[in-house]
Amino acid sequence: MTDYLLRVVIKMAVTLFAIVTVTFVATRLSGNPIDTFLGEGLTDEGRDALIAYFQLDRSIWHQYVAYLRGVVSGEFGLSFIERRPVTQVVAARLWPSAQLLLASIGLTAAVSIPLGVLAALYRKSWIGSAVMVVAFSGYAVPNFVLAVVMILTFSYWLNWLPVVGNGTALHFIMPTIAMSGVLIAALTRFTRNAMLDVLGQDFIRTARAKGLPELAVVMRHGLGNAGVTVISVIGLQIASLAAAGSVVVETIFSWPGIGQLLVTAAIMRDYPVLQFGVIAVAVAVVLINAITDVAYALVDPRIRLARS
Repeated sequence: MTDYLLRVVIKMAVTLFAIVTVTFVATRLSGNPIDTFLGEGLTDEGRDALIAYFQLDRSIWHQYVAYLRGVVSGEFGLSFIERRPVTQVVAARLWPSAQLLLASIGLTAAVSIPLGVLAALYRKSWIGSAVMVVAFSGYAVPNFVLAVVMILTFSYWLNWLPVVGNGTALHFIMPTIAMSGVLIAALTRFTRNAMLDVLGQDFIRTARAKGLPELAVVMRHGLGNAGVTVISVIGLQIASLAAAGSVVVETIFSWPGIGQLLVTAAIMRDYPVLQFGVIAVAVAVVLINAITDVAYALVDPRIRLARS
């Protein structure tokens, strides 16, 4: 198990270094931020002073070394737009994004796992067919389309739900559903397929032959052994939401999270905020993947034995 964890840590370090480098190069290719956020009316002396202050007059290599030094030391500089440390700017957006992420994953798991189990148990009934129709319908509707339809229906026509911000529990309803639509469809299908594979195994027939209650057979032996597939899909979904899945939804609903912050920073070419925001998201994604890998090994010891 120690060797397995060591390999996971090394993979995390290499991945983060690659992401840090790519982030630096990509932001520098977007153009000069001074031309974007300063506008007209600035004197040549003031422009030169700001360029020197933000070290934009140095070579790319010098900026890259300073950038790596800041990453290692935790000094990520000041925001070009807000003129305050980028760590404070991003930290203020972390919890709203985390709230929306947790709500979406919670709704996805609460809906899709029972639906997947039902679709497997009643695969030859209209119940299983209805569940799969709902799942395929979820695949066909992108989250931004679902978000716009809900806004038009529940905000503008019915005036039931608020649209902008995260001030109350009602603000969570539409963004959570919009982010969870495709995820519920995917996890429902994967749970159904995993359960179908497990329910046909010999140990399930043995458990039923011993007289165990059907609920115990399905939940403990069936779903328990299908847990590796379910965990893998949930881990991928959390990683995809943390990486980019919330950007569109947060922008549509003006949700004060990381997604909306990254969009604004990219448009305004706010290098420090964009770089640190991407790094923060990358760290979250890498950690989620690492936790998922460890969860594989804990659920099914054969995985770490095979990799050894």
